[in-house]
Amino acid sequence: MSGLCIIKNNYERDDLMHMADALLSPAVGGGMYAASAAAIAYAVTKFKKDDPGESKIPLMAVSGAMVFAAQMINFTIPGTGSSGHIGGGILLAALLGPFAGLLALAAVLVIQCLFFADGGLLALGCNIFNIAVIPCLFIYPLLFRPILSPSPTAKRIWIASIVSVVIALQLGAFAVVLQTTASGVALLPFTAFTLLMQPIHLAIGIVEGLVTAAILSFVFAARPQILTAAADKPAKSLRPLIITFACIAAVTAVVLSLFASQTPDGLEWSILNLTGSMELTESGREAAPIPGIVGAVIVFAVALAAGFIIQASRKRRTRQ
Repeated sequence: MSGLCIIKNNYERDDLMHMADALLSPAVGGGMYAASAAAIAYAVTKFKKDDPGESKIPLMAVSGAMVFAAQMINFTIPGTGSSGHIGGGILLAALLGPFAGLLALAAVLVIQCLFFADGGLLALGCNIFNIAVIPCLFIYPLLFRPILSPSPTAKRIWIASIVSVVIALQLGAFAVVLQTTASGVALLPFTAFTLLMQPIHLAIGIVEGLVTAAILSFVFAARPQILTAAADKPAKSLRPLIITFACIAAVTAVVLSLFASQTPDGLEWSILNLTGSMELTESGREAAPIPGIVGAVIVFAVALAAGFIIQASRKRRTRQ
């Protein structure tokens, strides 16, 4: 019972699959830091090599800001007493390519952790791997792109989005179970934890898949070359799309955040059903317009700066 007491006393509300430090041992947390750092380093290297062009860097920044704002909006899962929100990995990978998508989502998760206490510092490596690395570096190239090939259609976009998001969330949720079990801190029964985490994240994944498909369908109608250019060269005339995403981020942070569900998210819900303690949700933070706007602006600035720094580094290396 000592592990459960640790959760009851120290667990802070985290969204979707964002893990808290109380679930992890230093060894597992450190190992996942190393894995995520290696993935980010690989993404930076590939981003430099692929040369997406400066025109796509603002799209990378505004897309990251949009996902940050969207992650504030927890939607209720009917009949469960739980809620969830989009992760954004498949969406960003489809818009930007897997490497830029990973970097943008990693920026979102780092800022959430450092500035908004969303996900523990020890757990940051796990959260980046579970929420960003799995969808961007594994599911996108191995599942989303093949379904979309040889050329995108409206039907393929919907199928690819829903299937890819659902599988990405299932793998991410199972990774949370494995990391928690390997840590041995929380003492949550492996089988029971798995049987709670997987179905609730299946429901969350279906909703996120529908949202992702709707956004990508809009992009495909407005700028069809975006989805074919995500892994290659950037599409031209991105300004209208950038402005649209900026407006979506602002409306989401200012207006829609006021209607976010306050019921426990998928991870909280699973732990609550195992421990029977309502203390896990009492320290939860509520979504609010000002933090949403501030966070989205920070994500935009960090992603924009990172993109231009990487681009400048590539140009300098080319000149040398």
